[in-house]
Amino acid sequence: MNELAQLSETFGKRSAELKSLPIVAGFDGFVDEIISVVEERSSLKEWTPVGTIARFGELVSAAAGKSSLREIVVHRMDAGGCTVNLGDGVATLGIPLHAFATLGEPIHSAFAGLVKKCASCRSWGATPGRTLAFEFADGKYMLSAVSQLADFTPEYLDSMLADGFYQQCCEKAGLLAMTDWSLYPHMTACWDKLNTQVFSKLPKRIPLYLDLVDPSSRADADIADMLKVVSKFESNVETILGLNGVEANVVSRVLGLPAGQETEQSIADQAAAIRAKLGISAVSIHCVKIASMADASGSYAVAGPYCPKPKKSTGAGDRFNAGFCAGTLLKLSQRERLLLGCACSGFFVREARSATAEELAAFIGKWSRSEV
Repeated sequence: MNELAQLSETFGKRSAELKSLPIVAGFDGFVDEIISVVEERSSLKEWTPVGTIARFGELVSAAAGKSSLREIVVHRMDAGGCTVNLGDGVATLGIPLHAFATLGEPIHSAFAGLVKKCASCRSWGATPGRTLAFEFADGKYMLSAVSQLADFTPEYLDSMLADGFYQQCCEKAGLLAMTDWSLYPHMTACWDKLNTQVFSKLPKRIPLYLDLVDPSSRADADIADMLKVVSKFESNVETILGLNGVEANVVSRVLGLPAGQETEQSIADQAAAIRAKLGISAVSIHCVKIASMADASGSYAVAGPYCPKPKKSTGAGDRFNAGFCAGTLLKLSQRERLLLGCACSGFFVREARSATAEELAAFIGKWSRSEV
């Protein structure tokens, strides 16, 4: 039996255990408009989308010094943000989710589906972020309005922590997740406060999964300050830093490490180097076709079930995180965690929705037979 067939069987048998292993996740929430750019329209119902990001770039560059207009098609308005997408992924797998995110006051209607799936859900923010997600065959380009996220300050966090509910949820959790450092200008100070006031008081060490979101627009000094807090988490929790390929290269540059290439050996080595530099429990790096992980036992990399024509790509990385976190809760091997993350993402890009535990086990079985 190959390792994918074994994982399909193992996860199928053990996924019911997830029902007793809650995840506490925060703090970003966005309303995402999913958009295609029109290359050419031939009739009211027939049109061709701009196929690639490179082609989109050509169209934008050609407009320099001129006036130009390009039609877009807004397909739908989705609940977005890493906490929301990760949360949808884990909750659909049957993991009890306690979500604390910038969902609006009152909670925006786009998040109604997530709220129904949560064990508990609280809005930590009066106004959600907004993202224009331009999707292409080879990736996505997102533009986000985030000025309202500056209201998420240490002082605001104090008011949210005052009733003790977040602390109570964390004490009963099997895993904690914090996402989207990059778009919240005060998040380093907020993370530091949480480490001191909440995580230091937990009854046992549990995993903390961190997803930065692309920090390319932040100053290197800010990134360096944040990474110092990431290292400080390790004294209270088992810190896992999850990165995509772009994020990994930004973090590597700030830490004075070489950039990684999209090969299994390169990103495995990169994960190991980042982990050693930060002194944390683990680092995971996921790219479009491959994923890696490094912890105290060594470094590992796997190839995922690549989909050349995804139905939806926005949120795919968050579903990788959902699968990886599920594997972490079940204490699966390092390779199994990576494969479970890749499978969760692979199902999502093909079906444009999160997988149930039963569907994910079946998908891994099909992957093992090269049927996906």
